[in-house]
Amino acid sequence: MANKIDDIEKRFLQMLDDGRHIYDAASNAFVGGTDPEAIRSDLFATDQRINETERELRRMLVVHATVHGSTSFPRMLVLMALARDAERIGDHAKNLFALCVAGPTLGDDKGALTDLKDRISDLLVRARDLHVSQDESAAQPVLDELEKVEKVCDGGVKRLLQVEGLNAASAALGYRYFKRVASHAGNIVTALIAPLDKLDYLDED
Repeated sequence: MANKIDDIEKRFLQMLDDGRHIYDAASNAFVGGTDPEAIRSDLFATDQRINETERELRRMLVVHATVHGSTSFPRMLVLMALARDAERIGDHAKNLFALCVAGPTLGDDKGALTDLKDRISDLLVRARDLHVSQDESAAQPVLDELEKVEKVCDGGVKRLLQVEGLNAASAALGYRYFKRVASHAGNIVTALIAPLDKLDYLDED
């Protein structure tokens, strides 16, 4: 039983690694202005791998729960939910890539978005490490930092929506997608300290 759980966990960690990889690639291109075509092939191939890994993980979870019965259900349901969060990180990386293709105009928000990009990348690493260590005492500081990031993102969107005569759509959407990545990272961390029915409290509005 332990080996099967280990295999499932490894696939989930691979999803997190792949998600962070394409988030970094897309967000770096978004704030850095590099040619999005330089990352297109790798980004979409990695996203496809994330989706395939999620399907494989779900199949493994169903088989494991069927074989081992109700005692394994809580952990299986948690992993099923977290796999969805890992998959959504990849989707928002693709959203950021679409902004790159459109040629974003970030204006005075470029510095703030660059800072958020780096903070979120670091928090994705910390969320993964917490999943491995299962260190409940270290979860709350990460959640506190993620909440700060989300508030910055919300503030950026609200401010830009009130600006007249400025092409602020790219920056506003960047803030929004950054927040969504942070939210899904928050769900992964929340799994350490919250009951199953509370896992998605940081999920989509």
